[in-house]
Amino acid sequence: MSDNVCTFTHARSRALIRQLRAAGTGIVLDARGARPPAIVHWGADLGDLPAGALAAIADASVPAVPPSSIDVPLWLPLLPSFTDGWSERPGLDGFFTDHTPVALETWSADAGDGWLSVTGTGTLAVTTRLELSREGVLRIRHTLANRGSADFVLTALDLQLPVPDRAREVLDFSGLWAHERRPQRGELRHGAWMRESRHGRPGHDDAFLLVAGAPGFGFRDGEVWAAHLAWSGDKRVWAARSALGPAVLGAGELLGAGEVTLAPGAEYTTPWLVAVWSDRGLDGLSDRLHPWIRGRCELRRPRPVVLNTWEAVYFAQDLETLGALADAAGAVGVERFVLDDGWFTGRRDDRRALGDWFVDAEVWPAGLHPLITRVHEAGMDFGLWVEPEMVSPTSSLAERHPDWVLDGSPTWRFQRVLDLANPEAYGYVLERLNALLSEYPIAFLKWDHNRDVLAPGVAHRQTTALYRLLRELRVAHPDVEIESCASGGARIDLGILELVDRFWTSDTNDPLDRQTIQRWTSVLVPPEYLGGHLGDKAAHITGRTTDLAFRQVTALFGSAGIEWNLLRATPGEREAITEWIALHKRLRELLHTGRVVRGDTADPAQLVHGVVARDRRQAVFAYVTLDAPQAALPAPIRFPGLHPDRLYTVRPLLTGPVTQDAPPPWLASGSVTLPGRVLSAVGLAVPLLKPQQAALFEVSA
Repeated sequence: MSDNVCTFTHARSRALIRQLRAAGTGIVLDARGARPPAIVHWGADLGDLPAGALAAIADASVPAVPPSSIDVPLWLPLLPSFTDGWSERPGLDGFFTDHTPVALETWSADAGDGWLSVTGTGTLAVTTRLELSREGVLRIRHTLANRGSADFVLTALDLQLPVPDRAREVLDFSGLWAHERRPQRGELRHGAWMRESRHGRPGHDDAFLLVAGAPGFGFRDGEVWAAHLAWSGDKRVWAARSALGPAVLGAGELLGAGEVTLAPGAEYTTPWLVAVWSDRGLDGLSDRLHPWIRGRCELRRPRPVVLNTWEAVYFAQDLETLGALADAAGAVGVERFVLDDGWFTGRRDDRRALGDWFVDAEVWPAGLHPLITRVHEAGMDFGLWVEPEMVSPTSSLAERHPDWVLDGSPTWRFQRVLDLANPEAYGYVLERLNALLSEYPIAFLKWDHNRDVLAPGVAHRQTTALYRLLRELRVAHPDVEIESCASGGARIDLGILELVDRFWTSDTNDPLDRQTIQRWTSVLVPPEYLGGHLGDKAAHITGRTTDLAFRQVTALFGSAGIEWNLLRATPGEREAITEWIALHKRLRELLHTGRVVRGDTADPAQLVHGVVARDRRQAVFAYVTLDAPQAALPAPIRFPGLHPDRLYTVRPLLTGPVTQDAPPPWLASGSVTLPGRVLSAVGLAVPLLKPQQAALFEVSA
């Protein structure tokens, strides 16, 4: 037997067959007999069945033995191996340094309210825990313990869930800087559709959410199964269909050679795999994920409207300009003022000073206190940009401590990676951040991460050190909120969401790009965690010029803010911004607690999305034209998610420029009242918006 092959021999396990049920979702686990435990069913709730009926279901699922195969029926356990006849990816891969055989010889199982646990023991011990939340969200992870007398080198410990044959179409995502979350779909054929991230962070091209479903599934229709790995480092996710028939969704941390070696008695726990089933399309996934996330990561206050200084002044910081900008921000209703890059010693551009986390005495001779006083007097709290995981080669820190810089990683954006696994480097960052948060009344840190790590064998230790650092800061400064920014949206995952309060969704504020980025990111993440800012009419990233109404409607949904030098805005623009902020504050509770819904449109130039209150008495919808519609008279806008038997009044809130000789009559009259089933199935005639425009509608019972 070669060193890196794991073989499992099986003794009889504790007799257990059990189902988990919640919110229309059902899971059946078979842990009977000599075989390792396996999921027999994951999908629609099968009802409250006795053990005998569950056993009959499991027994009836045992397949025939085909020609030219192992001589017993194929069995796909939670931790599949060659021993089970599974020739796709094994669940466990690794070896003992003294060549001890890797074997799991005895299996046991246990169950409780909403959870199941199975353990295989031998030269290793592997415990798999499954939890099904009341919303129907499944979490699963493994814990591996070394029970041998030699070190165990772990190369893979992956999580796999079965999906049925009808899940023949796969959706995941790719992207670029400032163009994240680009969907890509295809047929799930024999073999594996594998996505690997080797960025030391999920990356702009992160697969993000892997969905397998019935062909043609959309936002409102179709049966789908989805998986997300809650981890901020290197990872792999895949969908695979064996030539024998079974198909799986899988994920796991992507470990470098020797990156995790377990001494005798040591343990390794995988990240959680978060998995969801829906028979109501992609919106059905959000209907489960959003309330589950909101229950686990409860925000401590309503999301304040932010002004970030980056696209207003860039590195040109001085008290007079920023004090005036703070006054202007407070006057239009901003609630949080964030000082971005450029405040620390020697930082005049992006090629120097990262790591020297001291307030620049030349730019700020009295420190940040005078600016913070102006911010507070304008009625706002204060936030600060930092990038603690990076260091500039020309910084004082790098010159004093070159051993704190990761070897083997090239410069990227003129910066290197600080080795947070080095206790001295970790201690320095923690001390500097604690000092800043203790000296100044900082309510918010914009925590950036502007490059890939690109160093061999360090992603695991770097990610775990980051998590530890964030936990320590949250304990020491419980009132400080933190935003995860990674050159925009390159680190958006449910692992780090337990430690932060906001994501910077993308570096682009161009509303044309933001519409699709926000649309797809919010399938997984509730909108209140997704920062979106109102930029200047000429977008910083793309140079595209867009109308104010389009920018306003786009930035309204989510954690809203401004990235614009208001000192250069016209009086009319400031008045419009004041009204927009007031509207956002009026709708904020709805936007940040309601159900996110998206319409399926035949014309790709048209988007419809909205938020419906949990009691379905109120909603707000956006109708967006990304390009020129395919027809002179586009299809009516339909309003999904409303109560079919309730009467609703629809009123326009904001409409961008149009090309029409006369508006639809209902719009000219100012409102219309119709039953929810009519608004959802038939819809309303739309204003003839110009390309790259949007209209906003309020729907009230």
